[in-house]
Amino acid sequence: MFDFINAYGGLGLAFLGAALAVGFSCAGSGKGTGIVGEAAAGLLSEQPDTFGKCLVLQVLPGTQGLYGLVVWFMAMIQIGLIGGSGLQQLDIAQGLSVFGACMPMAIGGYISAVAQGKVAASSVNLMARNPEQFSKGIIMGGIGYMAVQVDFIVS
Repeated sequence: MFDFINAYGGLGLAFLGAALAVGFSCAGSGKGTGIVGEAAAGLLSEQPDTFGKCLVLQVLPGTQGLYGLVVWFMAMIQIGLIGGSGLQQLDIAQGLSVFGACMPMAIGGYISAVAQGKVAASSVNLMARNPEQFSKGIIMGGIGYMAVQVDFIVS
């Protein structure tokens, strides 16, 4: 058993880290876009002409899923599954390093997607009261995402 873990444990940790990065980022994106969708549905029932602007705001928290997918691809390239170099044999330390490199995207992607969804939902409410403020809502959503990512990485 110890030989099996020693031989394949690093590879397993690398795969786990990549899967968590894309999984949590996509889960956060789903939750965030759902939050915005709920707010947008209320506005669209009263002002159907705002559909395009609501859609742009709803897309904002969906981007973390794409970032998680990019991290997954980078991890797969690192371990040799993609790129033609062949699957690498990773020891536990190497597997932990790939796992650790994926965790900021896993945790930060989930947290920031949900937070960005809340900001974008508030921006939908802002737009309902004052449609000219749409661009400010976009800016607030982008800054909110960056602030959560920087805060997570620093702490």
